[in-house]
Amino acid sequence: MSTPLIRARNLTRVYRLGGGDVHALAGIDVDIERGEYVAVMGASGSGKSTFMNLLGALDRPTSGTLVVDGASLADQTPDQLAAFRNKSVGFVFQQFNLLARTTALDNVSLPLIYRGMSAAKRKARAEDCLRMVGLGDRMDHHPSQLSGGQQQRVAIARALAGEPSILLADEPTGALDSQTSADVMGIFDELNTSGITIILVTHEDEVGAHAKRRLWFRDGLIVEDQR
Repeated sequence: MSTPLIRARNLTRVYRLGGGDVHALAGIDVDIERGEYVAVMGASGSGKSTFMNLLGALDRPTSGTLVVDGASLADQTPDQLAAFRNKSVGFVFQQFNLLARTTALDNVSLPLIYRGMSAAKRKARAEDCLRMVGLGDRMDHHPSQLSGGQQQRVAIARALAGEPSILLADEPTGALDSQTSADVMGIFDELNTSGITIILVTHEDEVGAHAKRRLWFRDGLIVEDQR
């Protein structure tokens, strides 16, 4: 039996706020296999974004175990967590987080500097990723010259550039109109069909319906696991 790409056991995250404890995650047990397409769903404050932040090593669990792509994230040093993020995770956010004065090509290739990749290889990889998301003819455009949907495609290409084990998307269509949202979700569908593991946080049923598995969060717990 294969080892899950993600394994969480009794995973908790407690924040100390105003002299009291807020249990953002209250004991999560879940396995996610390589190649899955998972929507993490629930109301605001349900724990879904906290869960994604832990998966992406942007935060640490308070207790429990979390193993992602072979790395135990509960006991890593900050440098080890940074190396894990660089190697294993691609992030796509609601706000595209592109560098305004930089072309689409350079936005995608810049993170590859941390891989120690040569300039020629960075450029070739960025070009491949932009073509993958349908922007082969927009590589020299700056974000201000691109529509919202095109900017999100650049962000997806940037997330893919490092060939991550997991693509984490946090409300990736939140800033887009319905037709553009459908186009962007079509890209995620194609990427998953090609074998990429995708985990996306959303509160929109029509976005979650693209996933093959839906984890419903409430009060820091998974209350439903739909396949």
